[in-house]
Amino acid sequence: MTMKVIISGASGFVGGALSGHLRQRGTHVTSLVRRRPADPATEAAWDPVAGDLDPEIVSGADAIINLNGRSISRGRWTAAVKSELRSSRLDATRTIVDAIGRADAPPPVLINASATGFYGNRGDDELDEAAGAGPGFLADLARDWEREAMAAQSGSTRVVLLRLGMVLGNGAALEKMLPPFKLGFGGPMGSGRQWWPWIAMADVVGAVDHVLGRQDILGPVNLVAPEPVTSKGFARALGEHLGRPAIVPAPAFAVKLALGEMAEALLLASTKALPKVLEDTGYRFRAQTVAEAFRQILG
Repeated sequence: MTMKVIISGASGFVGGALSGHLRQRGTHVTSLVRRRPADPATEAAWDPVAGDLDPEIVSGADAIINLNGRSISRGRWTAAVKSELRSSRLDATRTIVDAIGRADAPPPVLINASATGFYGNRGDDELDEAAGAGPGFLADLARDWEREAMAAQSGSTRVVLLRLGMVLGNGAALEKMLPPFKLGFGGPMGSGRQWWPWIAMADVVGAVDHVLGRQDILGPVNLVAPEPVTSKGFARALGEHLGRPAIVPAPAFAVKLALGEMAEALLLASTKALPKVLEDTGYRFRAQTVAEAFRQILG
């Protein structure tokens, strides 16, 4: 029987890769869209701002994957942007949870995005899924987002929270980093000692496959590679792959001046997250180190 999966945020960086992967393996994917569906067989309309999602759309699905939310790295975090970052995640999640609650045949699993930003700036502390939330805007946002998703947990539906690290693939963060590194002007951010949680796109889709097939997985799951890397180590590995020096640091004050609060939360914070749940349940990573990820992605 063909598996049926509903995805919100299917047009995004992760959502596009995941949708393509699932369709390639024969899964029927329905994308939630905020317009009139171009193809009712593969799209369904919803309005997360108004809280409008017909429960018949989710009824009978094998899974819902919620990736909806404005990109946290698109522009400085003004008060208006922060408000949109929250509303784009929380409103969408409430809408999906409400539809699940009203569905005649609720889906057996809701896989909801979150982020390793949940842990905040924690220095060299090793953080598995049992670690508590840290301080700061991102941690508050992730905690509140997860709380909304967990409202769907019931005897019929399990909820999995994907705490995503920086996703490496053809696009997004890596695409922005490549130009200066190719010119030989790349290097670590700030001190370079801060831990950057990361994961290759191949392991994002692989981990979602793993979670879909394991009914014993519920709650938070760190979507990060098993070999953590510092900003300095990341820069060194990328420079070596490109055959370029990677010794030009971006001073912390300059990064803060350019990007404000976002820089402190995303680039200068240290979050040594570890994928304990994935490893304990037997997931095998495609890229364990950033060097392997660069070889796979960049050739």
